[in-house]
Amino acid sequence: MMMATLVVASVAIYGALFLAPGNPATLLAGGHATPKLIAAIERQEHLNHPFVVRYWEWLSGLLHGNLGTSFVYREPVTVLLAGRVLNTVFLVLYASMLIIVGGIGLGLLSAFRRRVGAVITVVTSVGLATPSFVAAIILITVFAVDLHWFPVFGAGTGFFDRLSHLTLPAIALATSWMAYMTQLTKAAAVEELAREHVDTARSRGVKERHIVIRHVLRNAMIPIATVSGLTVAGLIAGDVVVEQAFGINGLGSFLVQATLQKDFASVQAVALILVATFIIVNAVVDFWSLLLDPRIRTGRNS
Repeated sequence: MMMATLVVASVAIYGALFLAPGNPATLLAGGHATPKLIAAIERQEHLNHPFVVRYWEWLSGLLHGNLGTSFVYREPVTVLLAGRVLNTVFLVLYASMLIIVGGIGLGLLSAFRRRVGAVITVVTSVGLATPSFVAAIILITVFAVDLHWFPVFGAGTGFFDRLSHLTLPAIALATSWMAYMTQLTKAAAVEELAREHVDTARSRGVKERHIVIRHVLRNAMIPIATVSGLTVAGLIAGDVVVEQAFGINGLGSFLVQATLQKDFASVQAVALILVATFIIVNAVVDFWSLLLDPRIRTGRNS
């Protein structure tokens, strides 16, 4: 199913750009383009071939690790992406850590401490309604411009410098998702706390810490794990806006630039990478759910 989905996604991505208005040959020809020059460029770049032929050439290149050549930079797309992938991966992993650790922690705190939970619920409601680009503007204004605590532009070099540069972008990217994770964890924990086996454990004098880990969190992990996977996949899409806001040279900002410049080969490569990552993450979540709850595996086998 993963392979079938990837094939369908590749056809959709390539077909959408094939039907998109504009001609890359016109861009390559420059401001003094003539019909003869445009036709020559189309022959040179195989832009005059039918859709099926061009798609098969592109797909064959993908199977051999060739993502094509950028029309704008005249370099292999793999070379252009090599320096940008690490920035995006670091940012997404950083934001994912904030969401999973912060969301689960705040959700459990909200479930076990009602007074604190009321405050957390209000804050997370605001966080849910805050888009990433709004969070980015607020964070830049307060922590970068006014307080000068964090740098505001670029991804940095080295681990600690990169950590400093990507802290605000990671928070902006994680804000709404962490709020959602907090409320989901709270709801799952409250539901587990109301079950009879939790009351039985308490009546036997089991420590609260063991109740949280063995009875509440363990049983609540299935919806939490599912949403965690979807969260990581969603961060890949939201990463585009945040990278633009903070001037990070990653896949998201490169995708925007390539789209504006009609650099079809680069757009196709980045879009397919993002789709493939989304599909793989969802597959990992499915396998993880099977490990957490054997009842799912039993139900499927039956």
